[in-house]
Amino acid sequence: MLSIADICRAVSFGAGYPQGADDCEAGDYRPLARAGFRLYWRWKSRRSCGRPTVSLEIRRLIREMSIANPLWGAPRIHGELLKLGINVGQTSVAKYMAGRWRPPQGWKTFLRNHADGIVAMDLFVVPTISFRLLYGLLIMGHGRRQILWFGATAHPTAEWIANQLTEDCGWEQIPRYLIRDRDGAYGEIFVRRVRSIGIRDGPTSPRSP
Repeated sequence: MLSIADICRAVSFGAGYPQGADDCEAGDYRPLARAGFRLYWRWKSRRSCGRPTVSLEIRRLIREMSIANPLWGAPRIHGELLKLGINVGQTSVAKYMAGRWRPPQGWKTFLRNHADGIVAMDLFVVPTISFRLLYGLLIMGHGRRQILWFGATAHPTAEWIANQLTEDCGWEQIPRYLIRDRDGAYGEIFVRRVRSIGIRDGPTSPRSP
């Protein structure tokens, strides 16, 4: 390989040679000048600073750790790599992590696409003038925000709630999804009735509004 002195010598020869000279006289220097220019600019463009590249093994390790631990973020994986003696930046870890899986449609999109097939039901308490408590049951359709059924009783049992749902929906206009809370009044009888008529029961998470 040519040294820096050879490169400079070739560049000086090529640059100082007159353009109108005869080809036979310049035949020994032009190829050397071209090679000198290439080597010189390659040397000038060499990587002398910046962040070092991450090896393929470390990139694969970062990806495997992110897939095996989906709840870990870049700071956690970066800390685990430092414990293993792998010195890599946190931004590099975030760059090579596996992409998070996202559902094909969000909750708002799901409600917009299936609103006509979703009903929600809830129990609430109504105190009377005689200091008694009545329990009301409200069933509402999400398509048009319309009240589909309303019932009241002093003793809300699972069988009574199941009968209210059956009288509301019947066997022709059956919704696809039912949203309700986890009230203890919805017993096993109600769950079996919902499944028997082909409704997908979707209780909300505990302590959710």
